[in-house]
Amino acid sequence: MPKPIIVVGHKNPDNDSISAAVGYAYLKNQLAKRASRDEVYIPARLGPLPPESKWVLEENGIEPPILINHVHTRVSDVMTPDPISIGLDASMLEAGRLLRQHNIRSLVVEDDDGRFKGLISTRAIAERYMAATDAMEPDSPESSMAVAASLIESLSQKVSELMFSNVMELEPEDVLRDVVDDMIASELREAVVTDGDGRALGIVTRSDVATPPKRRVILVDHNEVRQAAAGIEEADVMEILDHHRIADVSTTNPIKFINRPIGSAASIVTMEFQESGVDIPPAIARVLLSAIMTDTVILKSPTATDTDRELVEYLANFAGVEPEEFGLQVFRARGGDADMSVKEIVEADSKEFQIDDSTILIGQHETVDLPCIMEREEEIRTHMRKILQDRGYETVVLMATDILAEGTQLMAEGNRKIVNRAFGIECTGKGGTWLPGVLSRKKQVAARILGVN
Repeated sequence: MPKPIIVVGHKNPDNDSISAAVGYAYLKNQLAKRASRDEVYIPARLGPLPPESKWVLEENGIEPPILINHVHTRVSDVMTPDPISIGLDASMLEAGRLLRQHNIRSLVVEDDDGRFKGLISTRAIAERYMAATDAMEPDSPESSMAVAASLIESLSQKVSELMFSNVMELEPEDVLRDVVDDMIASELREAVVTDGDGRALGIVTRSDVATPPKRRVILVDHNEVRQAAAGIEEADVMEILDHHRIADVSTTNPIKFINRPIGSAASIVTMEFQESGVDIPPAIARVLLSAIMTDTVILKSPTATDTDRELVEYLANFAGVEPEEFGLQVFRARGGDADMSVKEIVEADSKEFQIDDSTILIGQHETVDLPCIMEREEEIRTHMRKILQDRGYETVVLMATDILAEGTQLMAEGNRKIVNRAFGIECTGKGGTWLPGVLSRKKQVAARILGVN
């Protein structure tokens, strides 16, 4: 089976990040089939599903992207899977035949329930031979015959008598760099990978870790290390599709890098469908359409372009929906603001930005019930101050964006001068500041803060 290529969005994923990963993985798999390439693309995410993403995916019968924590090389990326096994009561003769038949150095020893108990290796056979010959007296026929008899007898010995039982065990998701030194320092210099039930899944040897492979990754909706999966510096970034500023993800080789000043990453994915001549299934069309509508606030955001509007109509034809009505459905799928935790409100859609040596966090919560959010202002600000202190941010900003009124109530904790300077306001610790027409974090808030400070 080919090693998968992960298609993943940014940390604290929003609907665009999720949907772009789903849509682009589908497209890449179709193109791989068309070209008869042995490749598989897996959509992934770096955090919980936003409620609207969960709703859209469930409504259309699409599995959510897999949840991953990092893209470091794992034990499962280097192990030799499906190791050859032998039972505890098997003879050494059987073991020797299996080792020679498969041209391998070690066999996994299992009990009757299939659980890992140890390794029998060519080394064990060699050590048994050396132990016998060490006892041989020079120029003594009787001694030579005794050694021969001992070696013949060893062929009928049970594997359990000669196996190595003190074998290092690893889990498939272990980060390779965290375990490789201990493995090399172990007696056998190899390890067995087991599952939660104690069954052997694979073997890792010195040669496996000498030049470990990199995990292959495609980034969507971001190109900044701070927003990417942990371990991105170790990964093989193969493509980037984004609609944000060009940041600091670097690659060893030239790659396909599409960066367009349009409303969403899903718009770029849709354009890739068009360019490739691959039909968009209705379910995928609805997923991509949902992302454009949420990222452009139903095309009201200044980030929405004529291209996005054309793509919305294009996707709506495949999806069989009326775009604006569908967009409102998606927003309503987020649920009531009164039932959401303050952590979700502040952090679910949040991004870090660097200003000199300081980091600011800008969260955005889009709502159709701004008064409900403002009724919870005190607990929201308490949470903002907590993460400000816990994570060492210079400033924490929350955009409470009213979709219907087309504006944002801006709240800030920490160094408010950063915000006040950017917008020419007096943002205080209570009530926030209403910014009419401000709907886009990227274009109307982050850009101004980063540009002024």
